[in-house]
Amino acid sequence: MNMLHQDMAPRKVRKLRTSLARSKSEVREAQRLRWRIFADEGGAHLTSPENGFDVDPFDAHCIHILVRDLAIDQVIGTYRVLTGVASLKTGGFYSETEFDFDRLSHLRPRTAELGRSCVHPDYRSGAVIALLWGAIAEVATASACDILIGCASVSMNDGGHTAAALYERMTREHLAPPEYRVTPRTPLSLTGRDPTRAQATPPLMKGYVRAGAWVCGAPHWDADFNTADFMMMLQMGKLADRYARHYLPSVES
Repeated sequence: MNMLHQDMAPRKVRKLRTSLARSKSEVREAQRLRWRIFADEGGAHLTSPENGFDVDPFDAHCIHILVRDLAIDQVIGTYRVLTGVASLKTGGFYSETEFDFDRLSHLRPRTAELGRSCVHPDYRSGAVIALLWGAIAEVATASACDILIGCASVSMNDGGHTAAALYERMTREHLAPPEYRVTPRTPLSLTGRDPTRAQATPPLMKGYVRAGAWVCGAPHWDADFNTADFMMMLQMGKLADRYARHYLPSVES
């Protein structure tokens, strides 16, 4: 999966390529970027066996999507995908460490989990996100997965006010039907948090809901990352039309 994209920036042209990691060294590039974004920039307390690289037991079973700037030969965006079949080798999806998935267990063979999304701070534009989502759609289609799940993380640095506001709004406007809801293992307490003091909706969550995703219930508190994690579900068949036309591979008879 290779495709070129030119993203115009002041005084230079960026040539970006998306691909799937084919070697341990390419996975290491993704893990290095993740450390920079999650630990160095975000202050997360990562339980990684190696300083400078965000590594966990799920990585070995995931498909790693990379966006590379060809001009500097550097990975500047990444996402990982864990299919339901592959999750049987890890003891479950990563999200199952945060949520009880009992109601969703029958959907596992059709499900792909998205995670560890990050983009270098110099490249945080819609172009990079579009490249990542285009690749995700191809991976999901090739893996016969028509359900995407993943956690949309909301920083708690403002005391949790934004998380409280998003929970109130998401459950009012984008709540999943009862059969698709999950229970957080460490529920985030919303007591004493003022939803009127909320900041902007994080780009990842905004992208999910614009594509037609549901929030599957109350958020989990991730102490290591100091985030409120919302479980999101996107059924590919319900993908908003404008996203389907842009991302899904065309099918010819």
